[in-house]
Amino acid sequence: MAAPAHLEPRLLRAFVTVADELHFTRAAARLYVAQQALSRDVRRLERELGCELFVRTTRQVALTADGERLLPYARAVLQAQDDLLAAVGQARPLLVDLNSPGLRTPRQVLHRARELMPGHELMARYESGLTWAAAELLAGRLDASFGRFAGLAPALRSGLAQQPVRYEPMAVVLPVDHPLAPLTEVPLASLAGETVYAGAGNPRTPEWTDLARQLFQGRGITLAPPAPLAVGEEEFQRVMARTRHPILAVVDFPPLPSTVLRPLVDPVPLSPVSLVWRKGIVHPALEGLRRAAAAVGAERDWLRMPEEGWIPASDSVVMAFP
Repeated sequence: MAAPAHLEPRLLRAFVTVADELHFTRAAARLYVAQQALSRDVRRLERELGCELFVRTTRQVALTADGERLLPYARAVLQAQDDLLAAVGQARPLLVDLNSPGLRTPRQVLHRARELMPGHELMARYESGLTWAAAELLAGRLDASFGRFAGLAPALRSGLAQQPVRYEPMAVVLPVDHPLAPLTEVPLASLAGETVYAGAGNPRTPEWTDLARQLFQGRGITLAPPAPLAVGEEEFQRVMARTRHPILAVVDFPPLPSTVLRPLVDPVPLSPVSLVWRKGIVHPALEGLRRAAAAVGAERDWLRMPEEGWIPASDSVVMAFP
């Protein structure tokens, strides 16, 4: 491995993010850059070092031996840069987990926070579920996330704080030729006898599966068994197209090919969304993120419980007492 006189921190951050994700599309989303720009930065770093850092195929990305050797040193350099900036009064970026690139609620809050605090850097991350993100929050690898706080284990909740953000109406994703697809709204009772996918077996999202289990209880709806863990939108679409199970979702769920999204009614089941952060964290952008969540929620009436709304009792307590 060659030793150039100077390496730009941006190139090292690109390398570390791809090494974390082993997926260029997800890494680009985390860094809020185009995938092509991220690929150029990694290629440039490889040229400057005189070695390949990743093995790339059409199906996977893996670290080379040189990449494995570089990774701990790159992490140390980036941490030293963050420490240096903090020491001179320039806070490191606030790392905000948005769960998934397609979910609108966290994105709207993050965008508003950036408008409120143009002098601070807020970096998006995508950890897919609050249970997984909670461990990262407690370890200091994330600063804030969004999700169902009541669904976390007590051991996780004890080290975290939360602010209610939204009662998000739930929906169901149906194959376009499903008998219920012509409806504009799907009554819960009409799902009796159906097997509905809600992330069972996904270690990142047990809080979502638990919410579905409570919703389906006594209504004759079966929770779909674990499917192969699909990483990335394309793989998820492929697995769901094969099983053809309806998918429990929220009204802002991104569209999938050959499906329709229908809101659930009678009652209106709600996904309780909180902004979650590590207790004791000190960062100037966190207060701005909390202000943004409150402002967007007030403008859109996100915390008004619909007249026929449904959430578990445990969630009612959490959402009433931040």
